[in-house]
Amino acid sequence: MLESLPPLSCITFPCYDLQVRMRNLNLRFLLLLLLFLQLNSVLSWKKDEFRNCKQTPFCKRARARKPGYCSLVAHDVSISDGDLTAKLILKNQDNQEDQSQTRPLILTLSVYQDGIMRLKIDEDPSLDPPKKRFEVPDVIVSEFVDRKLWLQRLSTETIGGDSGPSSVVYLSDSYQAVLRHDPFEVYVRDSAGNKIVSLNSHGLFDFELLRQKKEGDDWEEKFRGHTDRRPYGPQSISFDVSFHEADFVYGIPEHATSLALKPTRGPGIEFSEPYRLFNLDVFEYIHDSPFGLYGSIPFMLSHGKSRGTSGFFWLNAAEMQIDVLGSGWDAESGISLPSSQSRIDTFWMSEAGVVDAFFFVGPGPKDVMRQYTSVTGTAAMPQLFSIAYHQCRWNYRDEEDVENVDSKFDEHDIPYDVLWLDIEHTDGKKYFTWDRVLFPHPEEMQRKLSGKGRHMVTIVDPHIKRDESFQLHKEAAEKGYYVKDANGNDYDGWCWPGSSSYPDTLNSEIRSWWADKFSYQNYDGSTPSLYIWNDMNEPSVFNGPEVTMPRDALHYGGVEHRELHNAYGYYFHMATADGLIKRGDGKDRPFVLSRAFFAGSQRYGAVWTGDNSADWDHLRVSVPMVLSLGLTGMSFSGADVGGFFGNPEPELLVRWYQIGAFYPFFRGHAHHDTKRREPWLFGERNTELIREAIHVRYALLPYFYTLFREANTTGVPVARPLWMEFPSDEATFGNDEAFMVGNSLLVHGIYTERAKHASVYLPGKQSWYDLRTGIVYKGGKTYKLDVTEESIPTFQRAGTILTRRDRFRRSSTQMVNDPFTLVIALNSSQAAEGELYIDDGRSFNFRKGAYIHRRFVFSDGKLTSLDLRPASAGNIRFSSDSVIERIILLGHASGSKNAMIEPSNDKVDIELGPLWVQRTRWPAVLTIRRPNVGVADNWTIKIL
Repeated sequence: MLESLPPLSCITFPCYDLQVRMRNLNLRFLLLLLLFLQLNSVLSWKKDEFRNCKQTPFCKRARARKPGYCSLVAHDVSISDGDLTAKLILKNQDNQEDQSQTRPLILTLSVYQDGIMRLKIDEDPSLDPPKKRFEVPDVIVSEFVDRKLWLQRLSTETIGGDSGPSSVVYLSDSYQAVLRHDPFEVYVRDSAGNKIVSLNSHGLFDFELLRQKKEGDDWEEKFRGHTDRRPYGPQSISFDVSFHEADFVYGIPEHATSLALKPTRGPGIEFSEPYRLFNLDVFEYIHDSPFGLYGSIPFMLSHGKSRGTSGFFWLNAAEMQIDVLGSGWDAESGISLPSSQSRIDTFWMSEAGVVDAFFFVGPGPKDVMRQYTSVTGTAAMPQLFSIAYHQCRWNYRDEEDVENVDSKFDEHDIPYDVLWLDIEHTDGKKYFTWDRVLFPHPEEMQRKLSGKGRHMVTIVDPHIKRDESFQLHKEAAEKGYYVKDANGNDYDGWCWPGSSSYPDTLNSEIRSWWADKFSYQNYDGSTPSLYIWNDMNEPSVFNGPEVTMPRDALHYGGVEHRELHNAYGYYFHMATADGLIKRGDGKDRPFVLSRAFFAGSQRYGAVWTGDNSADWDHLRVSVPMVLSLGLTGMSFSGADVGGFFGNPEPELLVRWYQIGAFYPFFRGHAHHDTKRREPWLFGERNTELIREAIHVRYALLPYFYTLFREANTTGVPVARPLWMEFPSDEATFGNDEAFMVGNSLLVHGIYTERAKHASVYLPGKQSWYDLRTGIVYKGGKTYKLDVTEESIPTFQRAGTILTRRDRFRRSSTQMVNDPFTLVIALNSSQAAEGELYIDDGRSFNFRKGAYIHRRFVFSDGKLTSLDLRPASAGNIRFSSDSVIERIILLGHASGSKNAMIEPSNDKVDIELGPLWVQRTRWPAVLTIRRPNVGVADNWTIKIL
């Protein structure tokens, strides 16, 4: 680390002035020691380096408020420009001493297609506030704005024992939006009058108005030697949100904790921190903690057996703290809510911004996913290679190391698609460069990989080395493209290169400039098979408060960093993805992995769960972390297989590969201080087990790719909690040891050392088939299963059809013309169905209709292939010569020996064959051999 640091005379520490030139050798040594300690302090998670709620004034103030605190009432309610508008004023405004805090707020309630309600509350611009509060741009997709329903009228009614009216507007045929005037409350109700989601039911709403600083005002906040000037004073917002008829709430990543969010306040609950949303670089984070990690998505879902699913999203990029309130938390408040309804109350607190909130009514979990992603966008359709296996390490040393690792995969018959290079491949931590001693021929290195259908990923982080000989820095400084400090100078922080500055990617002009840097002309040594990894983009600043950028740093338009912190990585991710699209003249889909994320990041690429550790607890918590990301739009996610820190024992590594093969994003990665852990380094038997796990992923790539298309079109994630597929089964609501991959596969991890048994719940009324053996289990039961080293419990759901490719190649790109296998798992009605989506795997032509989308339906002894591609999809066609090579029938009742293919009238044999090729020791299953029907054709195969 130290060899890359700039001259010592440039170093600035938070608590020391080291600008004086050092001549004394002992002082220089002391300086090096101090520098090492400073940078080393970010290499492990230390609780006291990060603020808790009591050390965060806006959180401390908000948590101290009691129910009924809010005294706002709604006045001047009307319809304007298709929206319901109102002014929120204090009841006893004349008695307020500080008139600067009594300016009315403007409320706007808008209605959109699919029953979505949007609520905005902001300061009144006509009263000349000190500045415009920040509203997060470029997150809401333009298509959503076009779906606004223009309200024509509102009705009023007196609800319950209220003394005054409430305003009611149409939301959809089944739902209405209600603005309660006094006391102020907003909620969605169904046609029977039952509340679904409500805001300010408990009167905890508070909105701190911006102020001009007066003599004597002391608004500064200090933490560990850092000072935040807060030039406009406290500007926080807080309110309660209630989910009615809910059993659990989920979402608001990123936290290393259970999928179902645990109460953080209430009777019988020991003091707990709120769930924190504040993007941070947290090395070796601990599991089972509400502490905020690398990304923030302020979207929460509720689910219950009687009501279904609902959701709430607050578009706000400032630091946020969220309490889940335990039952009885408000027992002494005197506020009466209907006792006939169960509910979960939550409390949302943010440092800055405006209220820009979205209410989603469901009623099913997939409905809420569709509604949420209609606002923030669905997941980008990835290139096919990117959903296969990735091999990464900090760092592969040089070109010889790269070549050796690549050849070893072939030697051991283990497929992989992407080899990654971390920061050490650069020239002195200057991004878009190569260390020409270690990597003298980067283009040739990439072409060798590409010749096998493989790709390379290099890292490009947002911190730019402040080196006048570095053209990128020189250009950014001259153009004024860096984030500024509170005094208006280029912000200078510390990261891997030493003294660094950060491009202000909030500005679209600067994003365009950044995107241009990925052209082949600007990124010397890059080729079409090179893709990108954005790390440290929270942004990480080693000498900053809480290892991040100061809150009073300034962005384009005078926006304070506090207002957009959680979205900085989002804009950087966006700019990088746009750069790869530009590089390919808009023809190729980008692949960019980002560590930081925000709502909408799913449109730009993949994310991972950051710097985890090689222990069983981190393997266990990876599942709810990935599921939470999927529930909030980030379908393309995974955890570092094996753990980034530490050295996994072979058993842990094998178990991690076995479950990692079912993560949407599948990558092995390790810290440079760990022992090498490529799959062949742990003995022949462990190599075999890891190879089998990776082979399963490659066999299932057609199924995974089809699921990614589903996420791209509907918002439904690839990896799903069990309750998404079984929404009325209460046994699934708190289960995050198992998960669904699509609607067909249930995966249950092994999370303990030397496990002999696993307790696995198989939901539903239909049966389940063991993925490896075909053994059938009845649904709706918990099984104590024997555990073997060869696999983790994985089952195919009866009534589904899986698509596989069973011929193993070096990489996914070499499989594109291979034949398919269909695995039909019949239900009690001897029926099943499934889908297959195929396109060219790399371009955007699928948007013009260049794809194949088939539905396979087995019923009444016949398998039929149906075309799902609509005639209106476009005039560009995609063709494939691939055929269906095998059809496996699980649970078939007939003893038939033949089948007839129509319309060709060809007869084919039905006989026993292996469930998995090259695994003949497993039980044989009924197989239709070599029907060789075209994957893109209409046909029927009838069992005779």
